[in-house]
Amino acid sequence: MPSTEIVLYGTPLSGHAHRVELLLRALDLPFRFEPAPAEVRQSPAFRKLNPLGQIPVLQDGELTLADSNAIMVYLVRRYAPDSTWLPGDAVGAAHVQRWLSIAAGEVMHGPSVARLITQFGLNDDKARAKRIAARLLAFMEEHLAERDYLAAVHPTIADLACYAYVAHAPEGGISLRPYPAVRRWLARIEALPFFKRIPPSPLPAELDDDAA
Repeated sequence: MPSTEIVLYGTPLSGHAHRVELLLRALDLPFRFEPAPAEVRQSPAFRKLNPLGQIPVLQDGELTLADSNAIMVYLVRRYAPDSTWLPGDAVGAAHVQRWLSIAAGEVMHGPSVARLITQFGLNDDKARAKRIAARLLAFMEEHLAERDYLAAVHPTIADLACYAYVAHAPEGGISLRPYPAVRRWLARIEALPFFKRIPPSPLPAELDDDAA
């Protein structure tokens, strides 16, 4: 258990913060969630924590760490090094790293950006985001057709990293109806005992569709 209070800076609607919160809950680590909306992230005090002004940020004693995937790696290696959340063997770790890269790449630039445009008014190319999402979801559908989780036979931080923005793709006008294997994978993550949902976004989904 941590000797000092762990603080997670984020917002309830952030998929990046959500993945870290899920892992904290999975590892049964006590923590305090500190809201960091846009006006907070622009403040000098927050910029001392992360000069890029991005969430999430984790404080654990004297350590301040940004980037959701880096935070998850730290938490597993620091507090649960023998767990299956991040395999210790070279091949297993490489499989997880591949999906962490996809989470920071295709998942971010596809369904996440489409959601940001639709729900929060981000000035970006929605058609491009939807094309990336379509390629990603087709790839995930094939990958998950004969397996339960992304990187191993059990859930890993790869699943937590990819879950939120795929699950909330309909909030960006991207239907999950054509991807039954993806929807089954989402349901498996949602059935984990520590799971907590992200609140609905301010605007309704563009589609009569959800991830269930």
